[in-house]
Amino acid sequence: MIPSTAGGVAAFLIAAAVGCGGGDRAPEAPAASDAPAGGRATPAAPDPRPAILFIGTSLTAGLGVDPDEAYPAVIQRRLDSLHLAWRVINAGVSGETSAGAVRRLESVLTDPVRVVVLETGANDGLRGIDPNSTRANLEQIVRRIRARDSTIAIVLAGMEAPPNLGRRFTQQFRELFPALAARERLALVPFLLAGVAGDDELNQDDGIHPTARGHELIADTVWRALEPSLWR
Repeated sequence: MIPSTAGGVAAFLIAAAVGCGGGDRAPEAPAASDAPAGGRATPAAPDPRPAILFIGTSLTAGLGVDPDEAYPAVIQRRLDSLHLAWRVINAGVSGETSAGAVRRLESVLTDPVRVVVLETGANDGLRGIDPNSTRANLEQIVRRIRARDSTIAIVLAGMEAPPNLGRRFTQQFRELFPALAARERLALVPFLLAGVAGDDELNQDDGIHPTARGHELIADTVWRALEPSLWR
């Protein structure tokens, strides 16, 4: 079911349907490091910590807030405060659909990754893409990750579709996430924006993207599904 704040969530989703811009875009290339005059830059030492890779949309990228305020960064601070030797990689891309996530998976799935938090499909729902297509893309991502390394833990973040697309569509979209999680034995975040969507105090002026405080609450929601994977 839609969370108890159904009216607020519905308003959020309708606003998102008309206000979420951007298409599938590749991440921007990192800026080249500055080399000292007359010499070469000293390469940074590799980080030995296992990585948690966040694949997601603008909700993960932290559109409209400082990068240090996006929920993956909040989770990194929690890991550090608990003295857990993990590092977070934020691979969120604004406007991306699940098909876009499939296309760029190999470029972000690097060897240090031990956990993947998969937040994609929200833009599929906003654009009215067939839920069967979204499901197939999510399945493909999961199977590619496991083909690379079957020991990588996967946490799937569920989303909701806007109600203006019809009851049948929204029901199919809502059900695909828990069904996939059960079938593939994935940890599940039932609804990424639980307690955040539809709350003016927790969202930016666009009514779509969370504020820094909203990201803190999302981090709490994700942490509950993520934490067991850190002790495997």
